[in-house]
Amino acid sequence: MTSQIKVEGMSCHHCVMAIQKELNKLNAKDFKVEIGLVEINLETNNLQLEKIKEAIERAGYKVIE
Repeated sequence: MTSQIKVEGMSCHHCVMAIQKELNKLNAKDFKVEIGLVEINLETNNLQLEKIKEAIERAGYKVIE
């Protein structure tokens, strides 16, 4: 199951890299980060959506509900 998470505050490649870095800390593997959007397969990664959102916010961005 792929989840799409909308992210506010991203404007450049540095923003993408910052979120990728936080997701890599969770050992996430099957994800794609674009400006304003994170797509991640929760089943492949065996991660809870809340943990993904926390990682995005640790990177300094706001998850849009």
